[in-house]
Amino acid sequence: MKNKMIYLSAALVFAFFASCKNDAKTAVSTSSSTETEEYVGKEISTDHDAEIDKLISQMTLEEKVGMLHGNSMFANAGVKRLGIPELKMADGPLGVREEISRDNWAPAGWTNDFATYYPAGGALAATWNAEMAHTFGTSLGEELRARDKDMLLSPAINMVRTPLGGRTYEYMSEDPFLNKKIAVPLVVGLQEKDVMACVKHYAANNQETNRDFVDVQIDERTLREIYLPAFEATVKEAKAYSIMGAYNKFRGEYLCENDYMLNKILRDEWGFKGIVVSDWAAVHSTAKTLKNGLDIEMGTPKPFNEFFLADKLIAAVKSGEISEKEIDLHVKRILRVLFQVKAMGGGERAKGSIATEAHYQDAYKIAAEAIVLLKNENNALPLKLDGVKSIAVIGNNATKKNALGGFGAGVKTKREVTPLEGLKNRLPSSIKINYAEGYLERYDKKNRGNLGNITANGPVTIDQLDPTKVKEAVEAAKNSDVAIIFAGSNRDYETEASDRRDLHLPFGQEELIKQVLAVNPKTIVVMVAGAPFDINEVSQKTSALVWSWFNGSEGGNALADVILGKVNPSGKLPWTMPKQLKDSPAHATNSFPGDKTVNYAEGILIGYRWFDTKNVAPLYPFGYGLSYTTFALENAKASKDSYAQTEVIEVSVDVKNIGKVDGKEVIQLYTSKSDSKISRAAQELKGFKKVDVKAGSSETVTIKVPVKELAYYDVAAKKWTVEPGKYTIKVGTSSRDIKKEISVTIK
Repeated sequence: MKNKMIYLSAALVFAFFASCKNDAKTAVSTSSSTETEEYVGKEISTDHDAEIDKLISQMTLEEKVGMLHGNSMFANAGVKRLGIPELKMADGPLGVREEISRDNWAPAGWTNDFATYYPAGGALAATWNAEMAHTFGTSLGEELRARDKDMLLSPAINMVRTPLGGRTYEYMSEDPFLNKKIAVPLVVGLQEKDVMACVKHYAANNQETNRDFVDVQIDERTLREIYLPAFEATVKEAKAYSIMGAYNKFRGEYLCENDYMLNKILRDEWGFKGIVVSDWAAVHSTAKTLKNGLDIEMGTPKPFNEFFLADKLIAAVKSGEISEKEIDLHVKRILRVLFQVKAMGGGERAKGSIATEAHYQDAYKIAAEAIVLLKNENNALPLKLDGVKSIAVIGNNATKKNALGGFGAGVKTKREVTPLEGLKNRLPSSIKINYAEGYLERYDKKNRGNLGNITANGPVTIDQLDPTKVKEAVEAAKNSDVAIIFAGSNRDYETEASDRRDLHLPFGQEELIKQVLAVNPKTIVVMVAGAPFDINEVSQKTSALVWSWFNGSEGGNALADVILGKVNPSGKLPWTMPKQLKDSPAHATNSFPGDKTVNYAEGILIGYRWFDTKNVAPLYPFGYGLSYTTFALENAKASKDSYAQTEVIEVSVDVKNIGKVDGKEVIQLYTSKSDSKISRAAQELKGFKKVDVKAGSSETVTIKVPVKELAYYDVAAKKWTVEPGKYTIKVGTSSRDIKKEISVTIK
């Protein structure tokens, strides 16, 4: 079983961060003190092609083929005699994974491979801040360089199609626009540090259930409008140097040998110049895989020479099934990216640093902007400490660490500040903390073995509370002035390799929360989780509700600073929190998880698009998040009434902070077209901007929307088309909190 579990973890591992300050940043002036950054990556150079061709001419067939498959767990083979190094990869949705052995999953036992634990992808998206994504990328890039790596197996930018997804915590959003606006700066920032991003998992890899073989059926318009835009943007704008092919099939063909996806779309249409790397053990053929666009096969231990692109490939060349010229094409691509990140060819490569205070501070900044305030009745938060002598801190999640855990890549870190530690760090010593674990993280041992199966069932939790633990928690709450419950989930429960079976809060937490609230109405509930849960009742009963994430090395300090008011929360949900699972589109259409085939029956109506178009009320809508201050949006207007197809719509709005504390607000811009000749969602996100406004003052924000962003994919014509006519631009602070509507005409 252990081997099976480890087998799963490989590919899974990497994930999702990478982030961004960039090579070609164009500051686009808005007005006042705000500005928008456009992040543009550096093209893969062909300057070394003559040198590359000469190297290839000196290589044996065996040496060439060695470069096209794993020669260790995380590297291909180099050619030492010609000065060609291995291409060294690292997992890393949460930071650089610890070093593992060359030929198996056992830790290598290094003492210098501790790294910064960065907030997970969902948290990064919840900042709604491209600058944070760029910071993520540059910071993580420096850590990779310190470990002498060439490629980060991340970011993971698949769409959040179901709230049950085991990797929702790692993926970014249910919205393709938000996805690409976070992914691009992350990739740019990472690659500025002479490291390749490996953007994954391309594509339509939106469930863990049956992911090894499920055949995904998506209509062409939905594919283009929902599932490909973030990948397309990382290729065309960020100039990603690498893409990872997914496990699943798409329209009958495995994605690592899918000519339509890898050759026709990725290379021919988008002009991708980099390399395609397989997910671990996602390759199923030799000649077909190579001809259809894959460059490097990676996998789990069977002897490396037994890979499809190893001895079998040499045999295929010798039998004439595939030409050596074809091999040369893939080797050339690999050599180009090695030159690009200065792993070859001289040139000063970016310097690295790892687990530094500066990087912990980067993780803190992202974590602080990711936390979402969901409810705050009677200004229960920030916590006022006047007269408070004791605080009950309740819940296993107050002390749970999430840098490691579950399947997929974790981080070996020397610093992971838990919520309890964060409060201890920030509260005055005169206040007594009464800690009680409250609930136990327990799993049904008979079913625990299923944790690593590719299954919809996930880990099976024991949800009966331990009477002694409950009594301790109730006593602590009763005997304290204030109680804070840290509830939610963890990375053993939300994990790669399995989807959750339902949305219930595990380990009996809901009952515990009720009992604590009954004895101390001054109870704040904090959810630590990466994906939606059924928190209907909890939300109704508590006066203050905070959503945090698997939030990195400084997560506990960031959380304490939000609770105590040192940080004014500014995070916004990057997905919709449903009232019940059957309200979510993949479940409303009964099209998850499928069996051997899954048909995306909801089409373009993923996430909030479904809720808004079908008039289904969410528990908390996409883009939602409160603040400790109050903002007013005034004077929202477009720069003109009508626009040509080649123009850019400029919408400006005055954001006034009419409260008493400084704060950040995310201005969101949605568009809709009521008289369209095609079926459309009720509204779609097309712009956003985070702005910092001092108490009592005002900032003017300008959001630019190229008219081409309004296009739909015309399947018959095989092109993007902007339908002329009237559009409504909606300006607000969440998908359900629209403050102003502006009408414009597209000619």
